[in-house]
Amino acid sequence: MSQLTITVNGIKVCGNRHEPLLTQLEKAGIEPEYQCRHGMCGACRCKLISGSVTQQDTLAFVGLNEILSCCSIPQQDIEISFDYQPNRNLKVTNTKIAL
Repeated sequence: MSQLTITVNGIKVCGNRHEPLLTQLEKAGIEPEYQCRHGMCGACRCKLISGSVTQQDTLAFVGLNEILSCCSIPQQDIEISFDYQPNRNLKVTNTKIAL
């Protein structure tokens, strides 16, 4: 499996070339807005700053240099930005401290 780097609003995470960008971001603990996961609503729209993606046909409007994270699969290292700061789901482990 070939790894690549996805930079989201300045945060770097590891990615791949076979899963939709939205899925990869969620696995990394980044939670962009979305509503449909099928390219119909446009809620997951973001700017593609650098790199390239393969994007399925979508019904939602996509402007110049914009992609839908639910329908885009990175083909190389990419940098994207959302107009907002996505939530981060920090994975906290339960640790017991003996006193």
